[in-house]
Amino acid sequence: MPKGRIVSKSDLMERGWPGSIVEEGNLTVQIAALRKALGQTPEGQEWIVTVPRVGYRLVRPGAAMKETDAPFPVLAVLPFSNLGGDPEQDYFADGVVDDVITALSRFRSFSVIARNSTFAYKGRNVDVRQVAKELGVRYVLEGSIRRAGNQLRITAQLIDGGSGAHLWAQNFDGALDDVFNFQDRITENVATVVEPHIKAAEIERSRRERPGSIAAYDAYLDALSRILAESAGENALAYALLTEALVLEPDNAHLLGLAAWTLEHRITMGWPAIGANDREKCFEFARHGLEKAAGDPTVMAHCAMALVQVAREYDWGMAVLAAAVESNPNNMLVVTAAGVASLHCGSVAGALALFHRASRLSPRDLFAHISLCGTAHAQMILGNYEEALTGAVRALAVNPNFDPIYWMLIAANAQLGRMEEARHFLGELKRMAPGVTTGSIKAGQPAKDPSRLAAILDGLRLAGLPES
Repeated sequence: MPKGRIVSKSDLMERGWPGSIVEEGNLTVQIAALRKALGQTPEGQEWIVTVPRVGYRLVRPGAAMKETDAPFPVLAVLPFSNLGGDPEQDYFADGVVDDVITALSRFRSFSVIARNSTFAYKGRNVDVRQVAKELGVRYVLEGSIRRAGNQLRITAQLIDGGSGAHLWAQNFDGALDDVFNFQDRITENVATVVEPHIKAAEIERSRRERPGSIAAYDAYLDALSRILAESAGENALAYALLTEALVLEPDNAHLLGLAAWTLEHRITMGWPAIGANDREKCFEFARHGLEKAAGDPTVMAHCAMALVQVAREYDWGMAVLAAAVESNPNNMLVVTAAGVASLHCGSVAGALALFHRASRLSPRDLFAHISLCGTAHAQMILGNYEEALTGAVRALAVNPNFDPIYWMLIAANAQLGRMEEARHFLGELKRMAPGVTTGSIKAGQPAKDPSRLAAILDGLRLAGLPES
């Protein structure tokens, strides 16, 4: 095992058992035996470091693992401090941390250090930056627990391991007689909030440290930020980045999924085509992405949306989304995508439940405007135009560049007879998307159940948007 370099599990198994089929558990047993034989480094660390979902690394004497050695950002969840000293609170705090590590491990956009490594810091007053350096992680989640009478308060905070800057912090309060529900609620909230904050921090880091890079991870982050800018021009730049990166890594599932989503998003918005066969390319990316997804729920969600919105493979897309939600019900992109698909192909009540979950758990998520706009769309289907306006206005406050928000604002106001407001938002839509028509909007939407779009198209026509 070369010193300092990560060696994948597959490489180790091929060298250890060439030409044989063996269980991965055999490798784990052998690594454990090696660790026992080697003991610890002079700094008290393991000689062999596990790089989650990648492989192993043999450390150099006196050298800690660098976070740059891992292909994705790495997170460490430290034991929560017991500020009251009550052993029962200690057990509860440890249980919360165990559940949070398990929930966060479902995300594939970052890795989580194993419990055994982080619990070595239990009861110690540590500098988070030093911990990050020793564990080779980029982000650290820490917290504390305090009891006041029958109430428990858990505080959690996400910290940049390099600078020590706080990226997010929140208090959770609950009663001692409801500890299991309280523990589940903390786990759910922390898991849904941490991932988008890490993703936002990674996008900013990539812009600052590696501008213009077409390495797979940097291209993924750059393209994602451009897609979320919600403009035809930025979307085209995102697609160019992804196709360039895919020349270097044609089987990269993350790049394939995002390429499928880029074209799907463009077609759904009714923006000008990039090529003569955008729909075929979108479906091709989606198929290939699913082949390489290896169960990654984010990749599955991107590809499934292309199946539903563009390829009109409704049953297939819905089945993929159901599997993605089951794989990680705390991933807001996955939950939101499932909600959008349900609007067109499933239960409207089910779509509303998914959107409400997304908004409740992670109101500042990168995809929050989509779930809020989806709520407005569901209310339009149900004929609740006032409620649709409420959802659309909330979405507008989060991201004013998302075309479908204006579809809802125009249509709901028109259906309520508020033509002045409807025409105001129609003017804004035409400024953002010159040449938009009811025909172009209809062409970009699934056609399984035309009634799901009827109230919106009727409202747009009432406000004066031409058919073609």
